[in-house]
Amino acid sequence: MNRKAFNCINYGLFLVGAVLDGKYQGCVINSLHQVTSSMPPKFSLTLNKSNETYKAVEACGSFAATVLDRETPKELIDLFGYKSGRVADKFSGYDVGTDGSGNPYVKDHALARISCKIVDKLDLSSYVLYIGQVTEAEVLGDGAAMTLDDYRGSGGSTPAAATVVRTVEEVAWRCTVCGYIAERETLPDDYRCPICRAPKDKFVKVE
Repeated sequence: MNRKAFNCINYGLFLVGAVLDGKYQGCVINSLHQVTSSMPPKFSLTLNKSNETYKAVEACGSFAATVLDRETPKELIDLFGYKSGRVADKFSGYDVGTDGSGNPYVKDHALARISCKIVDKLDLSSYVLYIGQVTEAEVLGDGAAMTLDDYRGSGGSTPAAATVVRTVEEVAWRCTVCGYIAERETLPDDYRCPICRAPKDKFVKVE
């Protein structure tokens, strides 16, 4: 099987937020898709069970998704894509709004926000696929939406929180500290993670 065939599919990058015990949790994902157009419309969302955002969505039964614009800075995506809500308040310093359920969304570099309540879910081992029914939707800005191809074209690697990991090489390496994906065949002995500075021995092969 040649996994490079999957690279022919492009994906949007979104910021998903939910509230858990009064604390905002959020991560960058590329797994939000509209699945019905009938009223009310429904979206699917896949989250990794290891993420704090998953715990928040699971607990409150809803989420808010921000559609990011193409000019979204790499720093914002790296923060929500690699940092854990267990150790950082990722929403601090940004213009944040909340939906009717109290779920956060970032207004900075936002084209739109879409809020959903969970109506169904499917366990996928280390992931969960949610079906959400839209409860709120609002246009917040103009321009084109950020895609995974846009982000990678500017030098970014697939965020750790993203469900779909795209690799250029047949072999890549994942940092076990922050989740960064190094898309290369080998790592030199002095290699350091560009996000958390972890050394080479903290990386595991992803094939």
